[in-house]
Amino acid sequence: MLTFKENTTIRRPFKADAPVKDGPRSNREIRVPKVQLILDDGQNAGIVATDQALKMAEEAGLDLVEISPNAEPPVCKILDLGKLKYANQKKAAEARKKQKIVEVKEIKMRPNIDTHDYDVKMKAMNRFFEEGDKVKVTLKFRGREMAHQELGMKLLMQVKEDTVEVAKVEAEPKLEGRQMMMVLAPK
Repeated sequence: MLTFKENTTIRRPFKADAPVKDGPRSNREIRVPKVQLILDDGQNAGIVATDQALKMAEEAGLDLVEISPNAEPPVCKILDLGKLKYANQKKAAEARKKQKIVEVKEIKMRPNIDTHDYDVKMKAMNRFFEEGDKVKVTLKFRGREMAHQELGMKLLMQVKEDTVEVAKVEAEPKLEGRQMMMVLAPK
């Protein structure tokens, strides 16, 4: 009598990589035999065994944090990891606060714009430049105005001359379909 032995394989579910931790390695995550140790008061303790450095950090009630992982041996410091993370968050928030987002404001005109309307648009444009924003001047042509594109070009050159002290031309006037555009940036 023949008996068949059933061969079964156990499939394990796919195991994703360990979650990537942001920030420096600390305490038990440091897996090198020796480290260059800097004490919590800033003194250099020299090259110390990692487990000894961990004990010293534990006795001080602080963490062993890897400061320079690419050095030989890696440089570690005894400090409060929570305070370090908090300081880094504050620094990043301060950098974001100081960051200026340059917006592109649009001013729309027509080739036969009146002088007063032109002056109002120029005041708005100068205000945008003071705020540090770029300005896109758009000139729309309707119907038979397309036959007189030189009027539009003349108007954009006038805008360029009037803003020469406060702005520089980033994109020269060009015709796209039924509109002519020019981009100005503050100096």
